[in-house]
Amino acid sequence: MARNLPSGVIMGRSFESVRQGTKDVSARWLKASRALKKEDQVYGQRLADLAKKHSSEAFYALDDPLEAAVFSVLVEILKENSEEKKAENGKRR
Repeated sequence: MARNLPSGVIMGRSFESVRQGTKDVSARWLKASRALKKEDQVYGQRLADLAKKHSSEAFYALDDPLEAAVFSVLVEILKENSEEKKAENGKRR
């Protein structure tokens, strides 16, 4: 926890964690999605949600919040793609 010293210096954590940075990136993406066309806003909102999905796990391997957010989104996109392919293959049998 940060505390103020008499000299005006703040002691404590002075850098943002990857987890918090990823939440901030997600919040900016959510705000940016409002500027998209109405029919595209749902996709921007989905990206913002996906960005936070693996932020805790990415914290251990990555030190850049944007990289962690993009990594999280890509993992989820690949998972969804794989699940769709499995469903398609199941329907063909």
